[in-house]
Order: sequence, then structure tokens, then C-alpha cells
Amino acid sequence: MSTRPWLDGETVPLVDTQPAASDSPPAPGMVWIPGGSFLMGSDHHYPEEAPAHPVTVDGFWIDRHTVTNAEFARFVRKTGHVTVAERTPDPADYPGARPESLVPASMVFRAPSHRVDLGNHYNWWTYVPGADWRHPQGPGSSIKKKPDHPVVHVAWDDVQAYAAWAGRELATEAEWELACRGGLDGATYAWGEDLTPEGRWMANTWQGEFPIENLELDGYGGTAPVGRYPANGYGLVDMIGNVWEWTGDWYQAHGELAHACCTVTNPRGGDREHSRDPNDVAAIPRRVIKGGSHLCAPNYCRRYRPAARMAQPVDTSTSHLGFRCIIRGNDQR
Repeated sequence: MSTRPWLDGETVPLVDTQPAASDSPPAPGMVWIPGGSFLMGSDHHYPEEAPAHPVTVDGFWIDRHTVTNAEFARFVRKTGHVTVAERTPDPADYPGARPESLVPASMVFRAPSHRVDLGNHYNWWTYVPGADWRHPQGPGSSIKKKPDHPVVHVAWDDVQAYAAWAGRELATEAEWELACRGGLDGATYAWGEDLTPEGRWMANTWQGEFPIENLELDGYGGTAPVGRYPANGYGLVDMIGNVWEWTGDWYQAHGELAHACCTVTNPRGGDREHSRDPNDVAAIPRRVIKGGSHLCAPNYCRRYRPAARMAQPVDTSTSHLGFRCIIRGNDQR
């Protein structure tokens, strides 16, 4: 065990954060996450996070920050990759869809001008033709001045293609949550129990009444450049807030895997077929996303916590969803 200074002299216990001295990062900007056991999920917040259950995960390397616009642009230049948002959808995949909806597009947050029903997310999410990773708010917007912001509008095929090109993978949900916790097993947040210790904003989230008023007390109304907020105990930045992050796991309820009496080793989530939303006519499979985003707010989505999780259809990209990659230390796949 080791400790490091934190917020005016307070110390937080951490596990050792380095692999053997002979090892070095397999790629620049990667951080070693030591294997170990921890309590995954939570019994005190949203139902999909329960039950909390013990898991054991092997060590791995992970990107210090989410993939940026500049990094994704290099991948596109080298490979010619065209993202899902830039392609015309196949009508066969979307039975009953209106022809005018089957165009290259992506989901963009648009703040309404007045209070709306928080039970209907279409009150602030809009399917915008021409929105993609280069044009995050739609036609006319640009990332030219945002090379160090996290890339967004990336669907599962896009992040998988990037990872394969880079010789990396996407973390499982368990790997991601272990890394996010930074050595603080059981803590509510990635930095402890207080959302704003000593009045300091620790992540890019929403302050004010969602979705109509963002006070931007943390300095940003949309995405922020990577690394503008304090790192966690492992030295990782933006594991909480800024953008949600894809994981490699198919979505399933924790209860289908977890039993409080048993520790699961290297859990891999569910399977493709059971990940589908039974209410979705198109029956698109879903992966787990983690970490919350700049749109998470106390009055709507308190998912700026390591245990938080959501199901994301693999074909859907948004203006608040990105990713980071890993390399497994023992090549366990």
C-alpha cells in the first residue's frame, strides 16, 4: 500500500500502481492498473447497478485519457475509416423507419428553452443529419479548435475499428470500473465521498437544472479538453464526466451474473442476444457504457460515479459518448 497527498493534506490509500520495474508502457500515454479484487456495482443508487458484488480482475494497461479528436483524425487519415454516423443506414436494419430518417446522422444534445418532461429524453436529444465526429453539433460546427477534446459521435463499430488499428481492445465493464475507482474500493465517487471536496469540481458534469440551465461552475458547458480535472489514484483523467465511455461488455443485469457469496474472476458481461431491449422494434444489441458525462446532473442523471452503468445500442453515436482503450498485461482475451 502507498499514499499520496490529496486536497490540503488528506491522504487516500492506494494500491501499488506500477507493474514490475522491468516493464514499460506498451504505448505512450498508457497507465498500468494492478490486478485485484473489489466490490463492483452499488446497492445505494440506480437499480441497474445492484447488487454490489465482489469481482477479481487481472492487471492491464489503459489509456490515461479518452481518445481525442486529434488521435481519431490520425486513425481516419491512415485507414480511410468512415464512421457509422457518416454512412447511410440500411433500411433492412430498421423496419418501419421513415425514408427521411435513413440518412447519415447522429444524436445531438439540444437544450430546450423551457422545463420539459424528464421522462422523455427526446425532449433534449435530436437526430441531426450531418452530425458526426468532425461536426459534433451538426453541419456548420467543427473540431478544428478542439484537437484535445474527446472524440464523440463514435458507434461501436468505430471504436472497435480504432482499437484494432491501434493494437488494443476495449475494457470489460469490470476492468473499467476497477480503473475508475483508482484504488478507492467502495467509494461513491472516483475521488471519495464528497462530490466537490473543499468546493472543488473534480469532473466535468452539469451544474444547475437539467436540461434547461447549466451554470458551468466547473468551467465548461460541453466537452472539455482531456485532463482539465484532477487525476484519480491511478493517474487516469476524466474517468468520470466529460463523456460516457464504451466498454466491451454486452449489457446484462448485474443480478444475472452476480451472487454476493462468490467472487467472479475477469467477468465478461452478458451475450449479444440477451443484450437487446425487448421494447426496441429494431432489436439492436447493446453494450455497457460507463462514467457519465458533462450532461449528468443531480436532478436527472447522477451517474458520475464508478458504479454507474447504462446500455447503449451498438449502432448509436451521440455528442456525449467516447472511449479509451486497454492492453491486457497477460494477453488474457
